[in-house]
Amino acid sequence: MDCLKDPANDRFVKTLKPPPHRPLAKNLMFPDKLKNKPDWKLLKDHLQKEGRIAKEELFKLVADCNKLLKNEGNVLYLQDPLTVVGDIHGQYYDLLKLLEPKVGGNPETTKYLFLGDFVDRGSYSIEVVILLYAIKINYPNTVYFLRGNHECRQLTAFFNFKDECLYKYDQETYEMLMDSFDLFPLACIINSKFIAVHGGISPDLKSIEDLKKLDRYHEPPRSGLFCDILWSDPVDQDQGNMDGQWKGNEVRGCSWFFGIEASNKFLQRNNLISIIRAHEAQLDGYKMHRWNGGQDFPVVITIFSAPNYCDVYNNRGAVIKFENNTLNIQQFQYTPHPYLLPNFMDIFTWSIPFVAEKITEMLYNLIQAGDQGDDDDDVKQEDIEQFKILTQQNKQFNKQQSTSSTGSTGKSTEKLKNKLKFVATMMKMQKTLREQSESIMKLKGACPDKRLPKGILSAGKTAITDALADFNIAKTADIVNEKMPSQAQIPQQSVSIKKPSNTVQNKKK
Repeated sequence: MDCLKDPANDRFVKTLKPPPHRPLAKNLMFPDKLKNKPDWKLLKDHLQKEGRIAKEELFKLVADCNKLLKNEGNVLYLQDPLTVVGDIHGQYYDLLKLLEPKVGGNPETTKYLFLGDFVDRGSYSIEVVILLYAIKINYPNTVYFLRGNHECRQLTAFFNFKDECLYKYDQETYEMLMDSFDLFPLACIINSKFIAVHGGISPDLKSIEDLKKLDRYHEPPRSGLFCDILWSDPVDQDQGNMDGQWKGNEVRGCSWFFGIEASNKFLQRNNLISIIRAHEAQLDGYKMHRWNGGQDFPVVITIFSAPNYCDVYNNRGAVIKFENNTLNIQQFQYTPHPYLLPNFMDIFTWSIPFVAEKITEMLYNLIQAGDQGDDDDDVKQEDIEQFKILTQQNKQFNKQQSTSSTGSTGKSTEKLKNKLKFVATMMKMQKTLREQSESIMKLKGACPDKRLPKGILSAGKTAITDALADFNIAKTADIVNEKMPSQAQIPQQSVSIKKPSNTVQNKKK
């Protein structure tokens, strides 16, 4: 595709090629009319250059993938060799790294299972969905998706995926993608010994048959089995001990924490050896929950595939590679990506705080000049004389407009001083908030509720800068965003949820 022209030759970064000028042409995206499959390699490169595809082609791509998703059961059954991928969260350029032969493996020759959370937080969720759907269409028997807690209307409206859809396409595109996410399977049995879900297990999950009975073709509820397999977490305790088998998950605002007792009972009941899940950022990209002792196989394995999560966590990404009944962890570092303004802001909106600060500074200087009078050595003599004339004229005007002029001069002076104080304070606040906001935006990544973390501003800019370099501090500051939003926090919208008519039974694959 032709790149954007640079007739003035004023492109600042000459080494970075301009993005494609137009959406990828249909005849290039679907070169073989008989097979009717997208050229995923060309699409990958086109999106990497910040290219787009037309809305018509996007709808066709999703419709073709939906036909495959509808024919898959709630529970998939897969055998190794297999690469298991955790959260991606719209980090398209890290996904490209993941798909390399030395990391996850070439999709042409590698079987993949993605554990959900394809969207939100990152700025390239649309690109992630497009590429993975294109790969799925080309390799329907070796690429599989599970649903994550972010593949729902509640979170995508609360975080930034809906905004991304509106920015790059429109409301109809967003609703179409939400309907597609309703089709994702919920769990996978690997090698007949591992269960893979996005979040974890549930008090309502007694056997695999319970998962097969779920109606998955709708928005996940706020409680119950469907909710829990997307939202629950293993308890953060080295031995997996807790009071009782289940504890309310206050971090998520819904679902449960589960420990060693609940996990062992579920695994033994279903003749499994481990729970593989995603859902939580990890410093090394993975965590082995060896609750039964260091020598035993981990009861739970957490995998997280979004390195340097939200551009601030400084964590590694990782994938699980199953081969010949062995399990290996492959880590990888983050890949730099093109810069986008926060919340898909345009340059004019972004510049308003800077312009406001400069205007306030000008206003401050003007009022300050009037307040300083003869004591300000920096003010020219003619300016002082002009100010005196204007002041005298103002006094005469006030006398004409008021029958009582007593104290008018004193009041005018007091008003001038108050204006000076107000403008000076506003100028300082604007400058401080602008500087702090730039740093805190990096710390929070996508900011869904448009609020800064509590206490971070009062701690000062130094504290914010320090937090940017520390995984645990970043995770603590961002923990409020891990909670399921309340109904009041979610923007109101009318949603039509359609249940597919050609539902099929679960099949082993």
